[in-house]
Amino acid sequence: MRVLVTGGAGYIGSVTVAELLRAGHEVTVYDNLSHGYAQAVPRGVELIRGEVADRETLDTVFRSHGIEAVMHFAALVEAGESMQVPERYFRNNTASTLTLLEAMLAAGVKRLVFSSTAALYGEPETIPIRESDALKPTNVYGESKLLVERMLSWFHRIHDLRYASLRYFNAAGATREFGEAHQPESHLVPLILQVALGQRKDIAIYGTDYPTRDGTCIRDYIHVVDLADAHILALGALERDGQLIYNLGNGRGFSVREVIDVARRVTGHPIPAVEAARRPGDPAVLVASSEKIKRELGWQPRFAELETIVRSAWEWLQGHPRGYAGASATERSA
Repeated sequence: MRVLVTGGAGYIGSVTVAELLRAGHEVTVYDNLSHGYAQAVPRGVELIRGEVADRETLDTVFRSHGIEAVMHFAALVEAGESMQVPERYFRNNTASTLTLLEAMLAAGVKRLVFSSTAALYGEPETIPIRESDALKPTNVYGESKLLVERMLSWFHRIHDLRYASLRYFNAAGATREFGEAHQPESHLVPLILQVALGQRKDIAIYGTDYPTRDGTCIRDYIHVVDLADAHILALGALERDGQLIYNLGNGRGFSVREVIDVARRVTGHPIPAVEAARRPGDPAVLVASSEKIKRELGWQPRFAELETIVRSAWEWLQGHPRGYAGASATERSA
């Protein structure tokens, strides 16, 4: 299948592109490189630099490349930032996705796998969180993605758009070729590992008075390859199903302090930690039930242990201490 991957030069997108290629699909990457890297696009895959809000360019890509399906990763993802500049998130994540959907309809492309988020649930009423639970985001990032899910539901009803919405919990880990290299970095696992690498003095713990076992936030971590596998399964399932909504997580929660302790064991570094105030919009606990996608699509995480996830990220970071900076496009992995 000919698949357009928006945000395919980013962290999750690049790993998914590599897995799509292994599964025999033809892939085109569409990315503005604001948070992605040309060096993260696997060798032989065409990278088109463009904005998701650019309808004219999208129309050209759909027309010239015979695109049959879209995987949509392109988005701003920082919950804290979204509470400071909400307008950026509604324009980039919500309004731009509407432009993409319009271009898909105009080209007759009716299959979409959407990168959604567990932030849709806000403060969950029950743990683990199920897909049928209430959607009450506590930050603008989550709201911007929820608005997209609502659009997708209406487009499915009215235009017969076939879509899968995959609600991630905390993506982490790496492959030999591709890893997490945000600038600036804001995700917990790479931030902790940067301390072990000597790039940071310490790791901040934002909030120590949450109603959890050690007072710090609890999150569900999922390996990026397991995420990619779920996307490919969902793409195949759209051949027979028109509307799919799944949580993607391990079903196990780890506190910030526990993640730091695992990283200390993996790296052998003391990793100093300092306590800081809570960040606005951070729920205390986010842990997924992924039983639905396991039952319906047969998905099974291959790298479920937190130590395995952290170790893979550590191995990649040791080999790429500056991320993709300084690497040439010819150094992409095959």
